[in-house]
Amino acid sequence: MTSLAYDQRRGRLQTYFNATAVEAWAALTSDAPVSRIRQTVRAGRDRMRETLLSWLADDLDGVRLLDAGCGTGALSVAAAHRGAQVTAVDIAANLVEIAQDRLPERMGKGRIDFHVGDMLDPAFGRFGHVVAMDSLIHYPTPEIVRFLAAIAARTDQSILFTVAPRTPALSVMHAAGRLFPRANRAPAIEPVAPTQLTRLVDSDAALRDWRVGRSERIVSGFYTSQAFELVRR
Repeated sequence: MTSLAYDQRRGRLQTYFNATAVEAWAALTSDAPVSRIRQTVRAGRDRMRETLLSWLADDLDGVRLLDAGCGTGALSVAAAHRGAQVTAVDIAANLVEIAQDRLPERMGKGRIDFHVGDMLDPAFGRFGHVVAMDSLIHYPTPEIVRFLAAIAARTDQSILFTVAPRTPALSVMHAAGRLFPRANRAPAIEPVAPTQLTRLVDSDAALRDWRVGRSERIVSGFYTSQAFELVRR
């Protein structure tokens, strides 16, 4: 069961990515020319995606994988090329449409089923792996832990996810966003203290069979994100 805070933030994200940000996001996740600032974000996201994929087996033949917050589908395609049976979910219908339009003609043994909806919907079933790349960065730490606890109940091997680590620069931008809100501003990124997150995961009863594995921070200009791996004990 999701919380009211999760549902409210998800609704704001859905509105933002379906309307205000769709063109910018389509350009950012393509080879189209973008500003220097967005070039750093693109490079950072590419490095993060490769990092998360490196934590998965090269051979995912027949393995069910949830791409939670799939966006325009780059990670889903890479996993499918390794043979994964990917369920790619995003709340933004416009981004899912772009992802479907970008599908390569040949997927090898893999398959991608795209869905517009909530990445926590239990109707999607059980998975070997779950990947949530930059789809939890708009949620505060307690909501991230609730997400992990909910999805862990339907995951067999690993959960890979990213957060926005708390840094001085990010904290300043976060505070400025709260002081000077704009109608077209993205829902605020929530800085997370990695040590607090790890402590809350370790103390959560629903995650007692899981432990934090690898972690890596990617910094590329205006992009800062930290990846975590949860694996079964």
